[in-house]
Amino acid sequence: MYIKNISLKNYRNYENQEISLNKKINIIYGNNAQGKTNIIESIILCSLGKSFRSKKDKDLIRFNENFSEVSIDYAKSDRDGNITVDINDKKTFFVNGVKQKKTSDILGKINIVTFTPDDIDIIKGGPEERRKFLDMMISSLKPNYVHNLLNYKNVLDQRNNYLRKIKYEKADESLLEVYDEQLSDYAEKVYEYRKYFIDKIDNKIENIHNLIIDKEKEKIKIKYNSQFINKEDYYKKLVLNRKIDAEKGFTSIGIHRDDFVIYINNKSVGVYGSQGQKRTSVLTLKLCELEIVKEEIEDTPVLLLDDFMSELDDKRRERFLENIEGNQVILTGTNKIDIKNDSSIFYIENGIIKVEK
Repeated sequence: MYIKNISLKNYRNYENQEISLNKKINIIYGNNAQGKTNIIESIILCSLGKSFRSKKDKDLIRFNENFSEVSIDYAKSDRDGNITVDINDKKTFFVNGVKQKKTSDILGKINIVTFTPDDIDIIKGGPEERRKFLDMMISSLKPNYVHNLLNYKNVLDQRNNYLRKIKYEKADESLLEVYDEQLSDYAEKVYEYRKYFIDKIDNKIENIHNLIIDKEKEKIKIKYNSQFINKEDYYKKLVLNRKIDAEKGFTSIGIHRDDFVIYINNKSVGVYGSQGQKRTSVLTLKLCELEIVKEEIEDTPVLLLDDFMSELDDKRRERFLENIEGNQVILTGTNKIDIKNDSSIFYIENGIIKVEK
């Protein structure tokens, strides 16, 4: 698949701007704070329904304006389409001109894989960063996952609120029964999705890693860590932990604490890996995501590289480009990057896009 056109009205620092993209490589460059990442953000907004930089919708609206609109025309192997989002008091999404009832209705329409320098936090950061990576990947492919994950989080919040009532108001502990049953049901569904995709990564990670490293082969693997075994076991754990949870005022076990670890030569990269190993491991992980998305949608996703190529040395850059051949690429940076492949080049200054090639 590929994105044909992007139209921005009162979006961030763009007043009224359109950009027509190459099917292959699109290089968007300019100084910092000129609007490069805003282009990437607008695509993510139309793909996943939310910004990756801001939780407040009003932050997406140009200063001194009261509305914003992003519209993207895209083409897939079997059809063309359009996603439009109107932003004022809230976000409203349209697919081919038809208003959607909920944000999840747009998932899977525009398939993307995003690479940013912050991806290193998947390795260096805490479990929340790794769950975020998993949740974003799965959500873009399996909209039903979003439904189950949100339901799990809602029940978890309700259970935690009631635990605080037990702690401070001496509420009846036995009323946790309903929450524990619901939590077990949703936990099972979320766990099964996560396990399925971790297994898919595990099947690819070693081969992909050995294509991009520039030394002797390293033994790389990924391990999924979860307290979930099956629904019955999880329910029993919730019951056994009721008193402990009531004392703490929150649910101490569950898939909201899931994590995964990447190992090189049986050592955790996050703990023992060099800076080079951490960067290469993230690159491997994201290329695994790319291959999985291709398999799941039976098409090529759009690759968004936000100030990413500057993080790679010449040899890693060359090997990376070999692995992404055939995908539409939209990359940003402060400098014009010389890429031999068929490419279009855009220069951005103060929210104005100029076509150079």
